[in-house]
Amino acid sequence: MFDDRSPIYLQIADQIKNDIVTGALAEDEQVMSTNQYAAFYRINPATAAKGFAQLVDEGVLYKKRGIGMFVSPKARELLRTGRRESFFAEVVDPMIREAKAIGVPLTEIVQHLEKDGEQ
Repeated sequence: MFDDRSPIYLQIADQIKNDIVTGALAEDEQVMSTNQYAAFYRINPATAAKGFAQLVDEGVLYKKRGIGMFVSPKARELLRTGRRESFFAEVVDPMIREAKAIGVPLTEIVQHLEKDGEQ
């Protein structure tokens, strides 16, 4: 489940974000408590709490006192917008720069993408 590439609390936050983006967790749906999460994945509860706290700080989760944590309304839209921006900045923009550097016209890239999209 977890790897050594980044701190576990960040991996927890990323997993929950991914579940929201893919629709596995819906807006206003309750998520596991930090203690349930820690027990299920056999990690320190403080580590789970740190990941959840980050998501609350980012506006992805919200707390209902005495009840638990829930997915924020518009969380999916917020996350998808952020990922879309990252996708263009990290994938598309560098690809376009490289294409220009080696003389590949953008129309050829579009044709290639459309062809791959049909398969």
